[in-house]
Amino acid sequence: MNRLRADNVISGVKPIHWISAVAAAVLLLAAVVLGPGTVGKPAPPVPASCPQRWESKQIGRWVPATAELDGVEDSLVPGTPTSALICAYAGQNANSGGEPLAGSRTLTDQAKPMAYDLGYLPVTTARVEKVCTLIGGQATNYLIRFAYPDGQALWVGSAEEINSCVTTTNGTVVSHSYVGPSITAAYRTGTWKLLQPKDPCDPATGRRGQNERMVPDGAIKVLVCREAPSGNPTPRPSPGSEHGVQQARELAAELNSLDTEPGGNTCRQVGSRRREVLYLHFGYEEGPPAWVQIMSRCRPSVNNGLLAGDLDDALLDRIGRLAPPA
Repeated sequence: MNRLRADNVISGVKPIHWISAVAAAVLLLAAVVLGPGTVGKPAPPVPASCPQRWESKQIGRWVPATAELDGVEDSLVPGTPTSALICAYAGQNANSGGEPLAGSRTLTDQAKPMAYDLGYLPVTTARVEKVCTLIGGQATNYLIRFAYPDGQALWVGSAEEINSCVTTTNGTVVSHSYVGPSITAAYRTGTWKLLQPKDPCDPATGRRGQNERMVPDGAIKVLVCREAPSGNPTPRPSPGSEHGVQQARELAAELNSLDTEPGGNTCRQVGSRRREVLYLHFGYEEGPPAWVQIMSRCRPSVNNGLLAGDLDDALLDRIGRLAPPA
């Protein structure tokens, strides 16, 4: 079992000799007036090794300490860490909590690409309702300790779970993108790769910034997919039609003009006609695509996993015409 050793860094403080007693008195008075409560207290140190147990009843959504790194409010893993310690806690989703440490693995050259991919996941601090299946089965919680060149560290908590419904967190923000199988593969093999859906029309992990806008800026293409009818005995990829930069940015602008609020994949059906589901996948020069789900005959009718809103009939019809035939 690998263990990541932490170096204790003690910064020396040189004594300062004041030229006059008056200056010393002023300094003492300032200390008395300010008081200890006005000086920012340092954050507790991030543990340097794997906790011996998963100290939470939640699946994935736990870290043993929260780091005060620049960027933790905007990205799950900011900056460029030099190593990643993966700690595994195997158990069952119906009785999560208190699982003992099952093993650990340290990644070095793989820490940078792992941080890059996790850092691109869409994050939020808002409460987002979503619908999940409730199948009982195995769940493996993971803690990942990212270490940085300056001696700081950051924990990320996540999990692999049979329902693929996991919240990942760095203690400050959370992501609802599911990366459990990718973490499991890295833990077993020592190699990081963000696993992608076999069908390009299926929702992937999404893109950082989707908590603020339905579609982040900079899209250069869009794949418009129509969900294949359910009940087909022969599984097949969902049909999709790809469009270029002009169409992508026009659609993004219209979706970003909608009134939105925090929301996931919930749906209140309106009317008796069959609901149609479309997916828009916006591609970029760099980083992962952003996806948007559209559900006709639903309220809300559009969401990106973190924001939800409603389309008018004209925009819904236009997007439907960009999709391949049913």
